[in-house]
Amino acid sequence: MESDTKLKVGVLGVGALGRHHARLYAQSPNAEMVGIFDVQPETAAKVGAEFNLPVFSDWRSLAEKCDALSVAVPANFHAATTLPLLEMGKHVLVEKPIEASLELAEQMVATARKNNVVLAVGHVERFNPAMDFLEKYAANTRFIEAHRLAQYPPPRPGLPRRGTEVSVVVDLMIHDIDLVLTMVDSDVERFDVVGIPVLSKTEDIVNARIKFKNGSCASLTASRVSQEPMRRFRVFQEDCYISMDYGKHFGMVLKRNRIGLARKDVNLDEKNALAAELEDFILAVNKSRVMGHLCDAKVPGEAGLRALRLALAIEEEARRYNNQYGFKFAPCTPDELN
Repeated sequence: MESDTKLKVGVLGVGALGRHHARLYAQSPNAEMVGIFDVQPETAAKVGAEFNLPVFSDWRSLAEKCDALSVAVPANFHAATTLPLLEMGKHVLVEKPIEASLELAEQMVATARKNNVVLAVGHVERFNPAMDFLEKYAANTRFIEAHRLAQYPPPRPGLPRRGTEVSVVVDLMIHDIDLVLTMVDSDVERFDVVGIPVLSKTEDIVNARIKFKNGSCASLTASRVSQEPMRRFRVFQEDCYISMDYGKHFGMVLKRNRIGLARKDVNLDEKNALAAELEDFILAVNKSRVMGHLCDAKVPGEAGLRALRLALAIEEEARRYNNQYGFKFAPCTPDELN
């Protein structure tokens, strides 16, 4: 793509994840990086200096110069940040979850459709190499087991610990919820959930067992209070077993054939998933502009909304379960955490 036709992009929120959006846009041959904005000027200045990017003191001034923007702010500010951009006719990639509120997420999707702009959601696991294989064979999925365990996030000056503005279901498990919903083409029939807060005011560790109407099942565990990180995703199909270990950057596929089992190893470092996600967003925007009609990104707003809807239902069931049995939990005080 010639330089004069590059997509003009910007990033709102350049913290732990947004800084990588800015870095990768600056490296993309298909994007012109207009600049960055963050509500904490010192954060924006640091990232701007690190990657030699213009820093804007006002989000609207940045947005007016862009065709498309990434939004990487805390989840409970996604709608407040994204809705004005959509109303301005800007294409938006918003980090997952699409929002903390289902009502606001629905409003975001509707606003994007009304203004005929791309709304993509940052479910980055969709772009991991193993998912390329999984999506080809999704129809035969019978059982999925996922573990997504992380250590408790460190404190941030003037802000809550990263991700703790929502429960671990909406913060971490939603990645695997999106993957499961992508692979299992069936409505959810029922689910059982157990979850507790440990250090924050919301659930920090949750297990959900989901039963689908077509007979498929999924068992998902997410924690942000684990000593050892773990990101594993295992799929059992009629004639195939697939195991992905993102922590070890390794995947394995065992597939039955006429002479037994054939093994295929998958290197999870084969591509940068976030870079692939950004390029997919750029492609969707450019196709929409060329075709004259909306062309969705791989993970459109509707997919983010679908994952959020189930995530919030799982969260609600965990709280109902605890209330039913009279389980009470007292999160640690700030002094106990430091």
